[in-house]
Amino acid sequence: MITRLSHLFLRTLRDDPADAEVPSHKLLVRAGYVRRVAPGVYSWLPLGLRVLRNIEGVVRDEMNAIGGQEISLPALLPREPYETTKRWTEYGDALFTLKDRKDVDMLLGPTHEEMFALTVKGEYNSYKDLPVVLYQIQTKYRDEERPRAGILRGREFVMKDSYSFDLDEGGLKDAYHAHREAYQRIFSRLGVSYVIVAATSGAMGGSASEEFLADSPVGEDTYVRCLESGYAANVEAVVTPAPAPIPLEGLPEAVVYETPEAPTIATLVDWANSADLGWTVTAADTLKNVMVKTRLPGGEWELLGIGIPGDREVDEKRLEASLEPAEVALLDDADFTANPFLVKGYIGPRGLQANGVRFLVDPRVGTGTRWITGADAHGRHVVDLVAGRDFTPDGTIEAAEVRDGDPSPDGRGTLVSARGIEIGHIFQLGYKYTDAFEVDVLGENGKPVRLIQGSYGVGVSRLVAVIAEQWHDEKGLRWPKGVSPFDVHLVIANRDDTAWSGAEELAAALDAQGLEVLLDDRKASPGVKFKDSELLGVSTVVVVGRGWADGVVELRDRITGESREVPVADAAAVIAAAARAR
Repeated sequence: MITRLSHLFLRTLRDDPADAEVPSHKLLVRAGYVRRVAPGVYSWLPLGLRVLRNIEGVVRDEMNAIGGQEISLPALLPREPYETTKRWTEYGDALFTLKDRKDVDMLLGPTHEEMFALTVKGEYNSYKDLPVVLYQIQTKYRDEERPRAGILRGREFVMKDSYSFDLDEGGLKDAYHAHREAYQRIFSRLGVSYVIVAATSGAMGGSASEEFLADSPVGEDTYVRCLESGYAANVEAVVTPAPAPIPLEGLPEAVVYETPEAPTIATLVDWANSADLGWTVTAADTLKNVMVKTRLPGGEWELLGIGIPGDREVDEKRLEASLEPAEVALLDDADFTANPFLVKGYIGPRGLQANGVRFLVDPRVGTGTRWITGADAHGRHVVDLVAGRDFTPDGTIEAAEVRDGDPSPDGRGTLVSARGIEIGHIFQLGYKYTDAFEVDVLGENGKPVRLIQGSYGVGVSRLVAVIAEQWHDEKGLRWPKGVSPFDVHLVIANRDDTAWSGAEELAAALDAQGLEVLLDDRKASPGVKFKDSELLGVSTVVVVGRGWADGVVELRDRITGESREVPVADAAAVIAAAARAR
């Protein structure tokens, strides 16, 4: 098929959009692939839709190859199933909700675990029907608080979500690994550089969970890996190695000191080293007690103390993941006024527990560890407060930041961090949703068998931006073959009638070979055409210009930047071979 650029619904821009923060956002807008409608909401124009459809095709190929069957469920959904699983409230403000004309609550689907479980329940009733993998490629909706980076983090996006249903855990593991391998093939075919990391399940629920993260300095996800062992995990999923318990016998007694003007960790360390305690004190010897409040969906706010070593900061994402599905917020002045035992800068474990406040600590705060921390009175700290002797935490929590150089949880090296963009996530959900809806079939012995479920997502529209991030250069987009909106971008760079007719003839020959051709037949200058070809990023570019009179055309590879002359007589065959080469 030949598409004439003079007729294509396209307007390229020379300047970056004012709200664009990352290269993919700038280039996809400038090249006319997408247009902003509202924060986090974008229209797909012809070029963008072609790339999106090409990615969908790769995803569909690999899902079909593992036995997936494509269906399409509605995006407009009733409240009741999500009420049953508590996700009507657990999703919080991220859920788009509305009422119909009869005042009935509805929502726009953020994900479809509930509906797939109900669909299988309605259609299958025998073990002979299992296993089954169903999937869809569909628009999802999440009311992101801070949509950013164009289509990388939007409120409306296209996602492939698939769901496996099996009779036992062995079947679930098989489906999980089939999806894992399919995802590796998908991202390899798309030319995406990625890493697989251990992850948390969040609002989805379930046990085993892994994320596929595309390497990118603009990624919102921080992950860590151990170069020695190959361990890799999203920071929310990192489990801190706990020290071995220290015997309590013989440890020094806790002593309260006057510590005027020492409300911060830095000033506390300065005081400690000026007080001649017998050792050089660092921030790691102090216990920082951070106060938050939490609320389960539909519940009341409750105070919670988080104890971490003073040389660490609380990682908000790790804290939220650890307390999922509870909502978390820092205390405000009104909270401190209502709880006068909370003395800012001097909060300690004993005061919290004496007032019935739940107190969770970092795993490093193990039995027998000694700390300098608040004594619950203004201008006073306690030295040598021993965990397990002077206070007993209510449990541990993964809330402290993970840093380069931290020991790997597998004990085989240290961690280094990197940034990535989530492009896929796979879950072994287990029975959360099939229990909620009693999704049973008759087993081989005639007794009911509860089905076990897996959930597997790919960010299809996000992949457009991810590929743009990883493949662009200073001139514009560079689409890998198989993703490119056209197979060949044919530029007529000479106003000579002979070259013009020759380009038309060459375009027809390429079309006859089954290639998608974008023919730049505009009455624009060669400079404008070349700049647009670089901006649009079609992987194979052919220039018909002055060389036509000498019997040659120029063949350019947009990805490598290489170019060569090709004889006109062989042009169609050579160009077709280049365009199809991987």
